[in-house]
Amino acid sequence: MKIYNSLTKKVEEFVPNVPGKVNMYTCGPTVYHFAHIGNLRSYLMEDVLEKLLRFSGYDVKRVMNITDVGHLSSDADTGEDKMLKGAKREHKTVMEIAKFYTDAFFADCAKLNIKTPDVVEPATNCIPEFIHMIEVLLEKGYAYKAGENVYFDTSKLDNYYVFGNQNEEELMVGVRDDVTEDENKRNKNDFVLWFTKSKFEDQALKWDSPWGVGYPGWHIECSCISMKHLGEYMDIHCGGVDNMFPHHTNEIAQSEAFAGHKWCNYWFHVHHLNDETGKMSKSKGEFLTVSLLEEKGYDPLVYRLFTLQSHYRKPLVFTYDALDQAAKTYKKLKNKIASLDCAGDVDEAAGKEWHDKFAEVVGNDVNTAMGLTLVYDVLKSDLNGATKRAVIDDFDYVLGLKLTEAADGKAGGGLGAGADSGTFNGNVDGIDDPDLVAHIEEKIAERAAAKKEKNFALADEIRAQLLAEGIVLEDTREGVKYHKG
Repeated sequence: MKIYNSLTKKVEEFVPNVPGKVNMYTCGPTVYHFAHIGNLRSYLMEDVLEKLLRFSGYDVKRVMNITDVGHLSSDADTGEDKMLKGAKREHKTVMEIAKFYTDAFFADCAKLNIKTPDVVEPATNCIPEFIHMIEVLLEKGYAYKAGENVYFDTSKLDNYYVFGNQNEEELMVGVRDDVTEDENKRNKNDFVLWFTKSKFEDQALKWDSPWGVGYPGWHIECSCISMKHLGEYMDIHCGGVDNMFPHHTNEIAQSEAFAGHKWCNYWFHVHHLNDETGKMSKSKGEFLTVSLLEEKGYDPLVYRLFTLQSHYRKPLVFTYDALDQAAKTYKKLKNKIASLDCAGDVDEAAGKEWHDKFAEVVGNDVNTAMGLTLVYDVLKSDLNGATKRAVIDDFDYVLGLKLTEAADGKAGGGLGAGADSGTFNGNVDGIDDPDLVAHIEEKIAERAAAKKEKNFALADEIRAQLLAEGIVLEDTREGVKYHKG
């Protein structure tokens, strides 16, 4: 398997620290609002990478953080805390906001067939770990106290700009909008490890620390959460390309200063999803969420297909015309697979050959477009129907498009508002409690009413509530199905 390493700017043979095992970390969401589909492109491609590693025979442990404290509205150390901003917007507590949007994020992931990582850890769970790392950095001389805050001293490093994507001139105050003067800093590119009330008196979440009551900076959480669950040696660290600087740059600085050795060997960065006006964001234009796509009648897996048709290292431009084309492609492909005559035996030897071919082709820097091409190659091959179906099912473990569901007599993915007729398909597999069934169906009715009134935030909240109770909803052509998660 080969992977492009953002640290070396080369496609490299992937060699894990421990043969056969992969320690993988994903920068998780800041849970102050819904994720837009640009955010979700990164999580989708990281999902493909994890599944491809497993497909290729690796034992993978993947960890993700949930940022519920410390992330300011600038990715540097300026602006308002995003969580506090969300709480003020919705007149809720920070932890209520965190719970709601964490559940909403994983509900969106479920719609996109994104696997939940093995470990998901909120930042607020790890305050002792943050304090310990900061204490060690102070002892080693890599950090200093100033104005009651604690800062990392980047001048102590031989090479701070490890990704080579920033320079001193770009960080001059006034040159970039996200760089402001902090008189406590010894160097303008130093960053905060721990804030005290001297910085934000109205911060909602505060903890005692050796430096005063306060809260951690954003960058420290990923270093500590990854080391808590994966140890001091990591194989692959993932995130969006906009995380490279300053977030991932700062993670490397503090992690390697703390550990005294190289921390992570491979860095996997997914490029932006843009709309026709430029980079997609929560603050401009139509706020493109999975729920909005559903409202417009799209199966979320059509969006998954749309992203897989492009390479993760290329910016991708979203248009509804492109999504319409992906929807047509998806429907035709599923119909073609559903029409296969699957009588006869599966040719296991041929299946193994195709499995290895897929691992090699897609394993060349996560080439999902070539993976989709192989699906068509299988359909055009002289294999019998049963073998074609088995091979495509094998590929779909990585692609995650539910390509063979129609062949099982099911409809895959959510079809949006049009699918919510208010009638329920009694899919109660594994649920034998009549009271629980009544509760679920009552919530489904409430959700259908909310969607009819175009209150999609409430509809998402109901889905997230059920997900938190261990119940997964699926919108299908036959109505809403549900099962235990």
